[in-house]
Amino acid sequence: MSTRKPIVAGNWKMNKTIKEARELIQGILREVQQIDAVEIIICPPYVCLEAAKQETEGSNIKVGAQNMHWEAKGAFTGEISAGMLVDLCQYVIIGHSERRAMFGETNETVNKKIHAALQAGLKPIMCVGETLEENQAGKTAAVVEGMVREGLKGVDPTEAENLVIAYEPVWAIGTGLAATPEGANAVQRDVIRPVLRELFGEEKGNAMRILYGGSVTPANAAELFAQSDIDGGLIGGASLKSDSFSAIVKAAL
Repeated sequence: MSTRKPIVAGNWKMNKTIKEARELIQGILREVQQIDAVEIIICPPYVCLEAAKQETEGSNIKVGAQNMHWEAKGAFTGEISAGMLVDLCQYVIIGHSERRAMFGETNETVNKKIHAALQAGLKPIMCVGETLEENQAGKTAAVVEGMVREGLKGVDPTEAENLVIAYEPVWAIGTGLAATPEGANAVQRDVIRPVLRELFGEEKGNAMRILYGGSVTPANAAELFAQSDIDGGLIGGASLKSDSFSAIVKAAL
């Protein structure tokens, strides 16, 4: 792990009722409430955000949303704007591979959402990553670099500190297959980090946090987080149980 303060963020996806969310947060807090060296974020479904805000008030846990629309308001049934989120959370996941694959998210819409989130005062966690076919065809670097460049197009360097990148190879999400620590770090160090330096300057690019996501577990977290450019994790299934999520947070210390 580098000197950058690590982040461990839990993406609960479409899981947990309000009651279950409260119980999970209480369980996590019992395990990690004394940890200040790791930035801890939970990203529950929209309907649980108010409860999450209440349960984490005054604690070391921050709250994030899983998605948002780029428009401030309008006839977009079922969507949520950045302005609706700012009173409930500090972070928002943008461009997750499931949003791209199932709901037509593109680099262009990701870019619109990044700008809208920053303008509203939210901190985006922008997800990038290649499919299995792209990986096997040797296209990982080109695909990931394109996602970073297009997703961050037009973002002012003064906003760099408010951005987090999450590298999630699509083939490793929810499959039980994780990239090797060295393989994941190579993409983050040799592909993503150089683009961040180019876009935002050496100092800011080096200071930005790049997370790894994709079947991170308590068993492999420490080895992943020990890499030079893996600054924590975006955690899926393992974030749905307080003991496993807390163990991953502790692995980031």
